[in-house]
Amino acid sequence: MIDFHSHILPNIDDGARNVEETFKLIKEAEEVGFDTIISTSHYIEGYYESNVAERETWIKAINEKLKERSQNITLHLGNEVYLSNNIKELIEEKKATTIKGTNYILFEMPLNTKPLNIFDVVYDMLQQKLRPILAHPERYSYVQKDPNLIYDLIEKGVLMQCNYGSIIGQYQDKARIIAKKLLENDMVHFLGSDVHRAGTVYKNIPRILNEIEKIVGKEKLEELTTINPKLVLENKSIDIDNPRKIELSLKEKIKIGFKK
Repeated sequence: MIDFHSHILPNIDDGARNVEETFKLIKEAEEVGFDTIISTSHYIEGYYESNVAERETWIKAINEKLKERSQNITLHLGNEVYLSNNIKELIEEKKATTIKGTNYILFEMPLNTKPLNIFDVVYDMLQQKLRPILAHPERYSYVQKDPNLIYDLIEKGVLMQCNYGSIIGQYQDKARIIAKKLLENDMVHFLGSDVHRAGTVYKNIPRILNEIEKIVGKEKLEELTTINPKLVLENKSIDIDNPRKIELSLKEKIKIGFKK
């Protein structure tokens, strides 16, 4: 399996606090079946601005140490880039990066304020031959209130990465409901741990995989955990299923504060 979203590098963002925690996280990931981790440190202008060269140095050093220890797990460089109008420039200036230098880029939006320029930014990325992947759509408060925003984004060319922990309530019940609905309606293309601390999400991966398999089936689960992430690392195209608009029960609408 490939962990598509992690904050595993030490002292880069709000993830691993030191090298010891980095290697503890890697060990936890390996123990539950991951053989590859994509490091997606935050890049937020004016806040988290570790450049590509610094993070590449960490990735190389960690991979060398893992090889010395005969650990069968590999790290690749990526970013979780905060939505902005100059993502292409950040990449060209080697401040932020796509996933392993491919055309695929993981980006995030504000958690609680819907960006008015989201479709413009998506259009610009696509025009620049970038393939945008939205991190944890189930966590945004405005998506929870209007989940078919994700349907619209997919129709425009955005791929979706949900967090493993969402399906067991790691981000509270609203995110759990939306994650389940996204999975049921073919609106998820990758899964990631979004791990920041040891002893958190990785220990729950076996239970989470079981829950997700109940929703999407074994074949689709492999697609989300292994096949699609591998295609990204190889910079190959991904064929996606047609998404279906989400329909919520009255009980679900009440729980998430649904708005038309």
